[in-house]
Amino acid sequence: MEKGIGFKSYCWVIGTTSYRTDNFNMSIEKQLQLLRQFRNLKENKDKKWNGNSVFQAEYYHFLKENGFVKGDAARPDKDAREKTSGLKDIGLLDAERNITGAGLELLKIADSENFISNNFLEISKDSYLYFKQMLKTSNIVEGKSVRPFVVFLYIVNELEYLTNDEFTYLLPLCVDEYTTRNIVESIKEYRRTGENCYEDTILSVLMKMDNYKQALELLKTEQVSEELICNVGLNRKSAKYDKPYYQLYVLLKAIVFLRANLVLDFYNATKKLTNSKVGSAWRKYFFSSNARSVISRKGLDVLNAVPIMQVTTDEQFDEEFFKIMHIFKVKATLADYFDLNRRYFKITDVVLFEDDKVKLDVLPKCYMEMMADNLLNIAFEQTELLSKSVSLKDIAPFFEVDIDNLYQKLGRFLGTTVSNKEMAQKVIKDERYVRFNKLIDDKFDKNTLIKLFNDFENRNDDEIRDLVTDNADIPTIFEYVLGVAWYVISERKGDVLEYMNLSLEADLLPKTHAGGGEADIVWKYDMTYTYPKHTLLIEATLADGSNQRRMEMEPVSRHLGDYCLAHPEEEAYCVFVTTYLNNNVISDFRARKHMEYYNSAGTEHITGMKILPMQTAELKTLLKFDVKYSQIYKMLDTAYNSEGAPKEWYEKSIVRETSVYNGEET
Repeated sequence: MEKGIGFKSYCWVIGTTSYRTDNFNMSIEKQLQLLRQFRNLKENKDKKWNGNSVFQAEYYHFLKENGFVKGDAARPDKDAREKTSGLKDIGLLDAERNITGAGLELLKIADSENFISNNFLEISKDSYLYFKQMLKTSNIVEGKSVRPFVVFLYIVNELEYLTNDEFTYLLPLCVDEYTTRNIVESIKEYRRTGENCYEDTILSVLMKMDNYKQALELLKTEQVSEELICNVGLNRKSAKYDKPYYQLYVLLKAIVFLRANLVLDFYNATKKLTNSKVGSAWRKYFFSSNARSVISRKGLDVLNAVPIMQVTTDEQFDEEFFKIMHIFKVKATLADYFDLNRRYFKITDVVLFEDDKVKLDVLPKCYMEMMADNLLNIAFEQTELLSKSVSLKDIAPFFEVDIDNLYQKLGRFLGTTVSNKEMAQKVIKDERYVRFNKLIDDKFDKNTLIKLFNDFENRNDDEIRDLVTDNADIPTIFEYVLGVAWYVISERKGDVLEYMNLSLEADLLPKTHAGGGEADIVWKYDMTYTYPKHTLLIEATLADGSNQRRMEMEPVSRHLGDYCLAHPEEEAYCVFVTTYLNNNVISDFRARKHMEYYNSAGTEHITGMKILPMQTAELKTLLKFDVKYSQIYKMLDTAYNSEGAPKEWYEKSIVRETSVYNGEET
């Protein structure tokens, strides 16, 4: 018997599974900043990284000292390599973990804390840099080069979108032009017929590979043994991990050909597979019930009528078993890669993941339609420019944009006229608000917002990330959710996406940057019959107790004071929202009603600032009973003009007045 056929890679993945992290944008920027500090230490000048496990471990400990990692790694040198690998993969670091030209450009953006768009795609500065890096990033798959993001851009242009399953299970298989074109045609055929047969496509890709052909032939011709099963399993790590498949083979063959009632044994054998996802897939495929009592009682009748149960020859059985064995392995691997690929694609801010579809945002879509005929020309070749900060036309001449043609194409796509940057920005904003309002309808209805505020109060951080995003820290998400809630309260009027001083992904969810920045929401209200024209500053914090007093009193009053000094013609006030109000914070904000606030030079001042504190408990009531901003403005204005000791004032003027809406007070 031939031995050691061996695993061969059949797909690409961006980054490595050892580098998956929440707060992805912030993590990249923060680590670059820390690595710069580490490299600038006198003792680290000119030290080599590769092969220097001591130096690598020192870097890990530096990260720990600066709060970037927690705990004690068993192998700190390995962890340091893993933490930096993702940055190297996209050209921000070189192999020696020196910051590249592209990395330095990202640092420049992060250090400035200015991410505002300065490019024709109308995406943030950092996203534009990531977009260029992803166009250059390549994988080597069994000696063949492939640029995953370029392949994606080609395919999504051909198909308009990919489903999540197509993105997960088919896109990463596109490692050469032949396979890519075939997969595109397969997806078109699936959509035409309504059949979802992506597993057949996966198998067709695998069975074109020599090692899979050889393995199947061995299984069909050699005496089946545990050693043979391990050999034909083509395990990525070690053949020993495939030993449980031998028992599955023996039991299943007895069930199929002898009708032996070994169903419970077969079920238990699936539990011994080393990959739990694979084991679960086997059980879902074969069993109509996962309950052992049902399996024991029904025996053979609990098994699904899958093709392998209908075979009549040993050769047919071996072929079907081989297919099942490998399709579930491959699907588990590809599913594991989905999150990584998604994270890297999302940092470009040109890709939307919504409604079970992956597609390009409107302006990038129009741009890529102009580039489509040339994408495959570079999709399967490497570039020497990965580490460099270069222009799009340096990456490939065809990427140079004809801005007039782009605007015309955008206009045709949206059914309007676009002839300049200002018009483009307007139609893009309009389209974003269509998506944002749909996002609120689908994801942030009133009950969800109330639940989220409950979660903030109880610091159910995992729940919050599940409901919103894992690419932002909790304070950023709090500010975002507050912005959404106030948009609902304001009857979806006002430019909330502009008012929130936040960076948003293409799917309009928040992301966090290392630099931070102001946390204000600045809301502009036009005059109505119920309130005058005015500006509302909303400040959000999750700090409580003495921490809240120390961290928030000065910034809140400073933000409002500076705004009032800069806009003396405007009426402006501030609402301070938190999960728990410190009494001394209430007292301080009430005192600001009569205090002077000076500019930094001491040459100008204002007298009195209108700052109203509010807990999320009260905000939840207002949301629950659909209280609108016109009513809230009146309540807060009345509260501001009323008197009383701070603690009692808050209870009477805010808590009690809010409780009117739930019938607790009359």
